[in-house]
Amino acid sequence: MLSALIAFAVASLLVSMIPGPTTVVVLRQSVRAGRSAGVATVLGNETGWLVWCLAAAFGLSALLLVSEVAFDVMRIAGATVLVWFGARMLWQARRTARSDPSVAAASPAPPSLWSCYRSGLLTNLANPKAGVFALSFLPQFVPEGAPVLPMLLLLAVASALIDLAWYLGIVRLVGAADGFFKRPAVRRYLEYLSGTLLIGLAVRLALASRP
Repeated sequence: MLSALIAFAVASLLVSMIPGPTTVVVLRQSVRAGRSAGVATVLGNETGWLVWCLAAAFGLSALLLVSEVAFDVMRIAGATVLVWFGARMLWQARRTARSDPSVAAASPAPPSLWSCYRSGLLTNLANPKAGVFALSFLPQFVPEGAPVLPMLLLLAVASALIDLAWYLGIVRLVGAADGFFKRPAVRRYLEYLSGTLLIGLAVRLALASRP
């Protein structure tokens, strides 16, 4: 059982390290509004992941595997959310670029912690592949003879904690380079880059086929 848990921890960490929409949103919120905003975004993301894991544990994610309609609805809805986030970032960058230099140099009003939490939550829930992944990933590490549902819930919490640790590390690194990221040109470039990446990921999700 110990070897299975170690393998699970390593696999979960490697999965967390793969860049995706969450990475973009966490970086952007951390740069834009500081460490607290980054932490709130990460907590929202982990809440979304736990929702998908609970859905997998109780069999609801299986619907995304067997129903093409359900997967397509979630896929289009998720892509729409990502496009919305990306478009807002591009608009913010464009508005900053067109404003008076003295205005551009000033920091924009930071988003509320609830807004940051919500952005992390929606970014995770917007990806139906997260539900399919939870359904296929977690059961592999349930030891033979162990009670399935309690073990799945335990693995879900463990994977969320590993994911949390990884993203909090990213938030901390961004905080350490706060002076660099406070430069208006750097922040504007990051807004452009983040918005473009999210829209690209939205297109990729919209074109994805059901696993």
